[in-house]
Amino acid sequence: MLEIGKQEADAAARAIMSGRLFRFGPGDECAKFERELAEKTGTKYALVVTSGTGALICGLAGLGIGPGDEVIVPAYTFMATPAAVVAVGAIPIIAEIDESLMLDPADVEAKITRRTKAIIPVHMVGLPADMNGIMRVARRHGLKVLEDGCQADGGSYKGRRIGAIGHAGAFSFNYYKNVTCGEGGAVVTNDPTIYERAMIMHDPGTAFRDHRADLSIEPFIGMAFRMNEIQGAVLRAQLKRIDGLLAKLRTNKRKVIAGIAGTGLKLVKQNDPEGECSTTLALMFDTEKKARMFVTLLEKQGVGAGRPINSGRHVYSNWDPILQKRGGHHPAMNPFRMPANKGSKVKYTKTMCPRTTDLLSRAVFLGVRHSWTAADVRKRVEAIKAAARELAGLRLR
Repeated sequence: MLEIGKQEADAAARAIMSGRLFRFGPGDECAKFERELAEKTGTKYALVVTSGTGALICGLAGLGIGPGDEVIVPAYTFMATPAAVVAVGAIPIIAEIDESLMLDPADVEAKITRRTKAIIPVHMVGLPADMNGIMRVARRHGLKVLEDGCQADGGSYKGRRIGAIGHAGAFSFNYYKNVTCGEGGAVVTNDPTIYERAMIMHDPGTAFRDHRADLSIEPFIGMAFRMNEIQGAVLRAQLKRIDGLLAKLRTNKRKVIAGIAGTGLKLVKQNDPEGECSTTLALMFDTEKKARMFVTLLEKQGVGAGRPINSGRHVYSNWDPILQKRGGHHPAMNPFRMPANKGSKVKYTKTMCPRTTDLLSRAVFLGVRHSWTAADVRKRVEAIKAAARELAGLRLR
């Protein structure tokens, strides 16, 4: 969570005092947020839902993904990304990341089969994926792209907002995100059919809503991912903050980077330094031993840091339910056992993406805060410089 306060409290109170808490009724907080989010992202349609996972599921449903299909996901992401693929009855195919720590377009192309229908690039820790590369691969093979922007609310890539580049985009608004209402999500798209299918998926009561008459497709039975008006009101206040918060984050990160120039430290490759959210300073070392030691040396200086390989949840080798093909609450609902997926030859192992493991082992992350003072920035700069000097003196291999 970046910042929350009186603006959000007033917005929540406004929704509560209206007495209109259900989004499909006389209330309009969720609808207004959707219009504001669409405008912010430069898309035609936005649909607010209950979580980032719900957004991915609705986005995949919007794309028409289901049994018999394969969807390529990165080996570095929260398990919700492949779990959403399983939730719609499809099979996730896990691909390597590249030096930017984002989905590698070359490995994506290598893993395309006749069953591949979509790609989900993930903009992890606020860093944009190589969307030009991903979209080129998608166009060559006639694939759909669903951007997972759950960790990059408000970010952009080459002048376009994250989520607006692929055929659809998904966001998360949980407690840890740049925009938050405690728990929530959204789907954005420029395609009316994707939007309508996502809308139907997020509300099993679509057949009875007033907007049913406006739909061009017949409602199917969806799930319940509806957001309430209190959350919608809070999100409207949060969305007004996002650009100012990202500006502060970017300023502080640039100051740290400028301050550590000349130390010999290497930044992780960035696909768009101007558009990234700047919530994370990512460094890359030439050996895992140096990365581990650098974290230890920083901690001696009173500055926290960590290696993404140790996140415990964002690395494919920790996704036991996926690796062991335990999909669905009932054996007949497990996509890995569905007849339509019988032809999918996917085999998962904990060592299947060695490049991902290597890169994440050699990377070091330091969090950046929008609230840092000049003294806070100096403290980080001096700590990083001191750790770099000590590391150089150790002559580790």
